Amino acid sequence: MKRIDGRKPEELRQLVVKAGVLERAQGSALVKLGRTTALAAVYGPKRLFSKHQQIPNKGLLEAHYVMLPFSTDDRIRPGTSRRSTEISKVMRLALEPVLFLEEFPRAGIEIHVAILQAEAGTRTAAINAASVALADAGIPMKDLVVSVSAGKIDGEYVLDLVGKEEEMTECDLPIAYIPREKKISLLQMDGDMPLKDVKGVMNLAIKGCEIIYEKQKQALKERWIDQVKTTIV
Repeated sequence: MKRIDGRKPEELRQLVVKAGVLERAQGSALVKLGRTTALAAVYGPKRLFSKHQQIPNKGLLEAHYVMLPFSTDDRIRPGTSRRSTEISKVMRLALEPVLFLEEFPRAGIEIHVAILQAEAGTRTAAINAASVALADAGIPMKDLVVSVSAGKIDGEYVLDLVGKEEEMTECDLPIAYIPREKKISLLQMDGDMPLKDVKGVMNLAIKGCEIIYEKQKQALKERWIDQVKTTIV
């Protein structure tokens, strides 16, 4: 099968992961999957002054996702939308299982992700960037969360759908995955497939997540090495 951009069915787009890209955030990260680019910033933990938001026995995680107006060919209207609200919630639900929020009672942690450029897979890129940014901020975590989508086109399972592939696939299936526990913290499905195909697509997505996971860890190691060198100097 020949894909739109010439990749093999099980091949990710070119992947770039960088940690610590913003000076004024507690933690930050940039993730690029092909042309899709997500910039994440983490602020907190900080005390919540609004009492109705405070949770006595744990911290509150807030996630905010936005696509910049010129991130796509057609200008996007600034501000929140139903889609940005949905993906913000999806990000929070995908990330909460790995965070020790009980260590921050009555406090809040904010994650802000901006999509600078979009060519499919924005929610998965956002989750990947947010996960690295949380680790960069020093937030206690069981593990990183990794995310990618997969589908089935012309009888073959394909990884990391791009552009018109999302229209061609029988089913677009993004997942968020916790590698150490081998657990899925997010599973969405747009389309219809037999159960055996769903399992096949999920297994391919998990293999893709393992590749991204190594890139995430490497980015954090490089960030740590840079910080040590700066401290020594």
